[in-house]
Amino acid sequence: MNRRFPILAISFLLLMQSNSLAQSQDLPKFEVAGEFSSLARESFEDKSEPGVGARFTFNLNRSVAFEAAGYFYPDKCFSCRNGGNMSQFVAGTKIGKRFEKWGIFGKARPGLVSFSRGEFNAVPASSFGTFPFNVETNRITSFAADLGGVVEFYPTNRIVTRFDAGDTIIHFGRRTINGVAFNPFTQEITFIPITQPARTVHNFQFIAGVGFRF
Repeated sequence: MNRRFPILAISFLLLMQSNSLAQSQDLPKFEVAGEFSSLARESFEDKSEPGVGARFTFNLNRSVAFEAAGYFYPDKCFSCRNGGNMSQFVAGTKIGKRFEKWGIFGKARPGLVSFSRGEFNAVPASSFGTFPFNVETNRITSFAADLGGVVEFYPTNRIVTRFDAGDTIIHFGRRTINGVAFNPFTQEITFIPITQPARTVHNFQFIAGVGFRF
């Protein structure tokens, strides 16, 4: 019995040490990050909008994570097909392989993209106006999906640096706006409904960020 006691004590200490090491290497469940984003945008010239945002990630395990992110692009583009500044919100999954110091993943994050001056519409002027019609600008919010790849580096167990690259797909629904027609003979202005068909566009997006895991 006396001989077994030291063996049991040593085994117990080794077990406790291995459990402690395993716990120190466990993946933290939560992650918050600040991110920089660059998103291509429809314009009369090649244009990529810089923006800033934040991301929250929940690590279900070492291979699967759920996350949500939001970005704001402050530039009010006047040469873009959909004008004003942009905002973007996406939420979805990240699936891949995590190694000791780095990881590689694929992501699928559906969401929304909004344009503050996305639509121009002609409306009749008030009876007190000096011009026969006014042009109003309306916000457009469209369904989007962020699909792509992710590479992560882990300087420490708590810090993660991340780089995303992929395709942000934006679907614009069918809309009807007012156009203006002028009759030179009667000097009258009439409003003509113009239907814009639904369309889907592809936009390259690059994201870089630094996060803290806890």
